[in-house]
Amino acid sequence: MIRPIVKSPALLSTPSVDATPADAAVGQDLLDTLAAHAHECVGLAANMIGMRKRVIVAACAGGAVLMYNPEIMEASDEYQTEESCLSLEGSRLCTRHRRIKVAYLDASFAPCRKSFSGFDAQIVQHEIDHCNGVVI
Repeated sequence: MIRPIVKSPALLSTPSVDATPADAAVGQDLLDTLAAHAHECVGLAANMIGMRKRVIVAACAGGAVLMYNPEIMEASDEYQTEESCLSLEGSRLCTRHRRIKVAYLDASFAPCRKSFSGFDAQIVQHEIDHCNGVVI
């Protein structure tokens, strides 16, 4: 189901709680909402659609990646960049890493580890920040 985008910095700055298999529908809602905003958006976190759960979706080069409870395990090659967000007006400066390794649960809630680099890594970092209540 396509969900409306939350625009409140106060709501977005509240850290999310871990997702469980009972939250599987949140993942599908994120995929649907991302597809509806594909012309202006490359990633979403559950708090952006009003759900305080640690669930993200990123439109990576190989296709949309859905992650429950993502955690960055390794990060390297720090750089400064500027990002915008579908939930907020304008853009902001931030620090990112060119390469990251993320541990997460996939759509079946099976444990996974995946490495990301370049713009894919930037997208995933932005969405994990949302899970942590960091507003960028």
